[in-house]
Amino acid sequence: MYTVIRKHALKNALDHGKAILKAVMPKVIGEMPGAKKDIKSLIKKINEVIIEVNKLDEKAILKELTSLAPELLEKKEEDQGLPELKNVKKLRLAPFPSGALHIGNIRGAIINDEYAKKHKGKLLLVIDDTIGSEAKPIVKDAYKLIPQGLKWLKIKFDPNIIYKSDRLKLYYKYGEELIKKGAAYFCKCPTELIRDYRAKGVECSHRKQSINENLKEWKLMLKGKYKEGTACIRLKTNMKAKDPSFRDRVLFRISDKAHPRIGDKYRVWPMLEMSWAVDDMLLGISHIIRGKELMIEGRMQNFIWDLLGYKKKPEIIYHGLFQVKGAKISKSKARVEVESGEYSGWADPRTWSLQSLKRRGFKPEALREFILSLGLSTGEIKVPIDSLYTFNRRLIDADALRYFFVKDPVKLIVSGCPEKKVSISMHPKTKRSRSYIINKGVNEFFITKEDLKLLKSEGWVRLKDAMNIDFVSASNSMIKAKHSKNQEEVYDIRKIQFITNKGKECKILMPDGSYDKGLCEDYCNRVKKGEIIQFERYGFVRKESDGKYILTHN
Repeated sequence: MYTVIRKHALKNALDHGKAILKAVMPKVIGEMPGAKKDIKSLIKKINEVIIEVNKLDEKAILKELTSLAPELLEKKEEDQGLPELKNVKKLRLAPFPSGALHIGNIRGAIINDEYAKKHKGKLLLVIDDTIGSEAKPIVKDAYKLIPQGLKWLKIKFDPNIIYKSDRLKLYYKYGEELIKKGAAYFCKCPTELIRDYRAKGVECSHRKQSINENLKEWKLMLKGKYKEGTACIRLKTNMKAKDPSFRDRVLFRISDKAHPRIGDKYRVWPMLEMSWAVDDMLLGISHIIRGKELMIEGRMQNFIWDLLGYKKKPEIIYHGLFQVKGAKISKSKARVEVESGEYSGWADPRTWSLQSLKRRGFKPEALREFILSLGLSTGEIKVPIDSLYTFNRRLIDADALRYFFVKDPVKLIVSGCPEKKVSISMHPKTKRSRSYIINKGVNEFFITKEDLKLLKSEGWVRLKDAMNIDFVSASNSMIKAKHSKNQEEVYDIRKIQFITNKGKECKILMPDGSYDKGLCEDYCNRVKKGEIIQFERYGFVRKESDGKYILTHN
């Protein structure tokens, strides 16, 4: 908690000369909603940090903030952490269509797009639909979901989408060329045996076959003589190479699986590194930006290019593994759950797909800023999902109107009220407000169960922008309170949201697929479908229909 308080105090002091409680506190609560449960302790901690920070000069503040939270500093476009590249002409995205792109896939897409735009180059979308496996099959819907997600993310790719399933004859042509060069051979060794050979650096008997024998068997493979799993084409590398995984890797394999686009037209399919080597060469790709988990594939491509005599090799740039803590991502699990009906579709928030982020109300600009803030390092990056929320919150907060929502409502009866009109601001930066009439005498409200505990422990609370109330008693179905004689709005009094007896039932879809249910203001009827609003002391939500919302984030 100290670090969170410290960085926001530093930022506030840098922007305004000195840090103040009223400015720092909402930022801390926005990032750590649970901190508001002990508000008195939180205020004390923030004040202690503010005193420390306000003793520093601007140079010291800037230095510490740069080290502690560089994402809070405004960055110029040319200083967003991406190294300079030369002669950028063509880049490519090559997603495998096993489902919708999710938050874990966006790093490469955004970085490639940034370089293409900066250098006025072309970004190709190559759907990498070579045949999938049982564990990772091709999903037909992905052909639409992938470009749809990229367009929402404002990735500008060439409109002529390339499908690898249309290019099998090209892969066959260059595969045959490798065989004719004596660089590839036909192999019938069982998987277990060849794995043992590779580990020991031992050549299998097929490696010594003549070029003519390999060509004959290759053509028989293409004509369908061999069954799935009984034969393949391997690339000849050094069987004594230090890395066993680089020894005689498979270039082509047989699969009887029907392809979603072309059916059973082909049975012999290239491995990814073979198709990449051919496509990157023929398409004239100048730069390949990919995760470093594909470094062995990069080595294979370079090896194949040398064999084919290709001189204009693309520059390959690797970035480290990118993980988002707090986002449970599994495309294979999402596919199973979507197909079974457990998930409502690819826009279900549990998929963490681009479609689901759009549905929740994320701004594509926030995802871009988030990714660019990470730079292009080869080190593994684990970023909390709250970091993305911070970027998105900045963009939606300015326009999101405020309303009240009461989860798990409990009836509150307040006696001794004076008659008054309560006006509640809908946003700090606008003059818009909503109003309620408090009747003289007894009034009926609804508050959350959590705030019932607060009222009992504190003895009094403030119904936000309305009045202070004192606790009287509570039963299983009702709370009794009275209008407080002390109506001073002291800073340390806890403010809670409330719903009048005109409240409407509503439910909010959460990222884990569950629903929070309760009451929202009748004013929410005026919120348009698709509009993002903020339920105060709860979070930002996007309206899906009357009475139904989806949580964006806290």
